Amino acid sequence: MDYKSLISKKLKGNTDIYLIGVFADKKLSHLNQSISNATLTLIKKCFDNNSFTGDIGDNRTFDDVENKFQIIVFGLGSKDKFGPINLNRSINLIIKKIKKTKTKSISLNIDNIISKDLSISPEFLVSSIENSLYKYSHKKEKTNISIKKCNFVSKIMIPSKILNQSILTGKAIANGIKLAKDLGNTPPNICTPTYLSNEAMKLKKINKLIKVTVLDEAKMKSLGMGSLLSVSQGSKEPAKLVSIEYMPLKNKDPIVLVGKGITFDTGGISLKPPGNMDEMKFDMSGAGSVIGTMRACAEMNVKTNVVGIIACAENMPGSQATRPGDVVTSMSGITIEILNTDAEGRLVLCDALTYAKKFKPRYMLDMATLTGAVLAGLGKYPSGLFSNNDKLAELIKKSADKTGDRVWQLPLYDDYFEELKTNFADIQNIGGRYGGAITAAAFLAKFTEGVNWAHLDIAGTAWEVGESKGSTGRPVSLLIDFILSNQ
Repeated sequence: MDYKSLISKKLKGNTDIYLIGVFADKKLSHLNQSISNATLTLIKKCFDNNSFTGDIGDNRTFDDVENKFQIIVFGLGSKDKFGPINLNRSINLIIKKIKKTKTKSISLNIDNIISKDLSISPEFLVSSIENSLYKYSHKKEKTNISIKKCNFVSKIMIPSKILNQSILTGKAIANGIKLAKDLGNTPPNICTPTYLSNEAMKLKKINKLIKVTVLDEAKMKSLGMGSLLSVSQGSKEPAKLVSIEYMPLKNKDPIVLVGKGITFDTGGISLKPPGNMDEMKFDMSGAGSVIGTMRACAEMNVKTNVVGIIACAENMPGSQATRPGDVVTSMSGITIEILNTDAEGRLVLCDALTYAKKFKPRYMLDMATLTGAVLAGLGKYPSGLFSNNDKLAELIKKSADKTGDRVWQLPLYDDYFEELKTNFADIQNIGGRYGGAITAAAFLAKFTEGVNWAHLDIAGTAWEVGESKGSTGRPVSLLIDFILSNQ
């Protein structure tokens, strides 16, 4: 979509639909000269009759005959609760309403949306609108959306330099989220470890600085990645470990992102129950978010070094599959007793985290749909955050608050590490009955000594269920903001 900045009095004849966001206080002082007096009177009557509440999802349509466009007034909710989450909800609902029509041009009044006190930037707004247009197509064809132009209407024009940069950044973020969603939504018979590695290779076409390296099973075996390979050995689909390097700066330690890429998780020999098992195609969402983030970095030409690593495997039962009770040796040399083959994400990640140390990371973040336990503890709203570094955790929280891609930090007390002890290896791959998300993070922490590391458990946030079933693309927006804020 093309974006343009317009001052209010020049809107006439330049749009099909004019979108006006209104808070629950129903104030209209931000409209200025952008609509006719007759239409303004109609809107005020509607408000006075209390038929419009200003709540998110509430909207009313008016015809401005004098200006020859349609007006849709839509709710932004309570002003004191306004922020990225409520804005995204409001924009998504109103775009969903109009994208079914043949509307070609829309305009959005931004005077009460983009401001310093509300902390909404133009690039965030662009990203929000672009994301609202997303629709998955398994045929890989372009989605036929009629809306081609969006005007940002305000009292003062947005300077062209700021607007152009905002459009570039906003679209890059949206493209990264879209790619993560597409990968998550792709059926598991198509989205295999090889498919993910091929999608990573495509990033080289976006930016010549991108370097992609794919390790096959023979190479991983030579490096001693016995833990990762234990997960794939029951499947005919070979595992892949992929590194995506974007290094525009010399002699600067990179931010390293590590993603779990289990393209389908049956649980292996510790077989999952059949209900909702189709959702296990989303178990590669950590890897998808890494690929999406790296795409956005490549598009934006960010001025920092970033490395993405994805550990890809399919977890299947079979005659060659790992058994509960097996002991494997990780790349780090730590031996692992596998008590539950459905706790496989940590097994691929631990070798990926060890491999990632070769890049001497400034910060290392891993993303994984790791545990159902994080859902039990936090529900589907925030991702679980764990870290061995308080400063890093605070930086991640700051980006989460800014983007609305929420996180909640959980502890890593020494007690949880005690639960990983076993008589038959250095550690076992599960803890006790309680605190499963924490003992899983404690397992990963064993492989991150000497590195500023954080872990995001996105098992509750990576996809939606029900009518809106599909990948959310989280935590791409958080990761991109973290990178941009820590260049």
